[in-house]
Amino acid sequence: MVEYKVYFKKSVEKDFRTISKKDLQKILRRIGALAKDPRPSGHEKLTGQERYRVRQGRYRIVYSIQDKELTVWVVKVGHRKGIYK
Repeated sequence: MVEYKVYFKKSVEKDFRTISKKDLQKILRRIGALAKDPRPSGHEKLTGQERYRVRQGRYRIVYSIQDKELTVWVVKVGHRKGIYK
């Protein structure tokens, strides 16, 4: 079974600062699961972009997938309101 390598855009570190530790642990587990299955049940492709999103509670994880390189880039993590700006 092929596993993808997960990378984070630098700005994601700032996103993590505003999230409680309890929620952050759940988010990190969800991101870790993307390495095994970057298109899990419930994922959605964002309109007009080559990005996807998955939900973890009230938070959204926005990411891109590079199948040829077997990588997933997490580009934004945040509360559902205002994440797509």
